[in-house]
Amino acid sequence: MTQQVPSTEPELGGVRNFRDVGGLPTADGRRVRYGHLFRSGHLAHATEEDAAFLASLGLHTIFDFRNAADQKLEGPDVELPGVRNVNLPLSDPADGSEFWKMVRDGDIDQLRGLLGDGKGANRMINSYRTIIRERTAEHAQVLHALADDSVPALMHCAAGKDRAGLSIAVTLLALGVEREAIVTDYLESNAAHRRYKVHRSGSSAGTYSPEVMELLSPLFDARAEYLTAAFETIEENWGSVEAYLEQGLGLTPELRERLRARLLD
Repeated sequence: MTQQVPSTEPELGGVRNFRDVGGLPTADGRRVRYGHLFRSGHLAHATEEDAAFLASLGLHTIFDFRNAADQKLEGPDVELPGVRNVNLPLSDPADGSEFWKMVRDGDIDQLRGLLGDGKGANRMINSYRTIIRERTAEHAQVLHALADDSVPALMHCAAGKDRAGLSIAVTLLALGVEREAIVTDYLESNAAHRRYKVHRSGSSAGTYSPEVMELLSPLFDARAEYLTAAFETIEENWGSVEAYLEQGLGLTPELRERLRARLLD
């Protein structure tokens, strides 16, 4: 197999959390092929330079996991010539416009009631579990599309951390990538230049106080415990990753081999 050289991570002006998933190791000694599977936050604020870079990747398909509320808030993705855009809304870990209004506008007492005493982290864990249990059709559609013709592909949601993170994780499980490598890639969303920017209303000293930021951190962190909860949900509901892929997502051995042929060196 030809060893491909990893692309240098670009400095994108209006797209956060972009990266190539290439290079991750599988349990049988192969690696994810560079230049074939990418992840990021939304593309709605892409600059002209960002769009030119994204167009240079030769993408076949962009999978957008945002819901209608996300798209209303942030706007539609930038259009790239010749690229298919597939919108597959997944549950937002902080679903609901009222919830996000509270995050943006709520005072400290409201945030304490909403997110304090571990409520924020529990909300995220429960959401990850729900997406795994209830969004098998969407994850199946992604894997079948990748196996058929949709490579190179970019997966994104709003921040590129939760919904895109889970969809990338499911894809990597199907490729046979080592669990530790999947978690390591997921946690890279915590890097300062990749993090989603917290937008709060108001100009008072308390708007971004340490307590406020601590209360909000479970929503904006990538935490291993979230992804671990997703893996545990797979095992609790299907017994094993293999059963989840075949029974839950309809990924037959033949389809899985086609997927691996497209995305692995």
